[in-house]
Amino acid sequence: MRVLVIENFAATTLGLVGTALEEAGAELSVIRTFEGPVTIPTDSDGFDALVVLGGAQNALADDTHPELPRIAALTKAFGDADKAVLGICLGAQLVARGYGAENLLDRGIEFGWQPVGPTEAGRSDPVIEPLGDAAPVFHWHSDTFTLPPGAEHLATSDLTRHQAFRIGRAVYGIQFHFEASRALVEEWCEVFADHIAEHTPDWPLRMEEESARHGVLADTVGLEIGRRWVSLIR
Repeated sequence: MRVLVIENFAATTLGLVGTALEEAGAELSVIRTFEGPVTIPTDSDGFDALVVLGGAQNALADDTHPELPRIAALTKAFGDADKAVLGICLGAQLVARGYGAENLLDRGIEFGWQPVGPTEAGRSDPVIEPLGDAAPVFHWHSDTFTLPPGAEHLATSDLTRHQAFRIGRAVYGIQFHFEASRALVEEWCEVFADHIAEHTPDWPLRMEEESARHGVLADTVGLEIGRRWVSLIR
């Protein structure tokens, strides 16, 4: 299988989704939009699936990130071709944009390992089911979105109503960072320490204890969600 991956920010990588793709023997083609002007395909030709990852920019920052509307349109092009799509955090916001939803900016920070629970539809969804009744997953966002027309609402949290949705067979927008293993979170805490200090100054004092309390389950659930999505690639 050939999978197109769009990385929108330095150090914001596939994490546990990469593990699941490696297990499946996927061949990856990676576009890193933060490295300079890039060409975003207009269709899904040559690929079986698309992954769009997170970033600090908002989903409407077209003036400074002119690739964003093209990425949003690409998510729908893949979906229209019945190919699997996975958008995480900013990626989920771009999937929502591509399918006609409204992006809601600067709603307030949701950060750290916090519980996410399934909706009734999410309990039986093939990808979201591993959440069980609820599971701690890592969050880092202040933007959200309305539910795209025709989307199935799959997961929610206390601060963010729309944490996950599915469109059709295999187009998923997932706001929470299920891909963020403990190792990836530790990397983010080093690389983005100054930025984290601006909104959660006590995080260095809390991180180790919270990682020990929630990290093992979060990693287990996150990897299983990744595997479930990879299994939908045709």
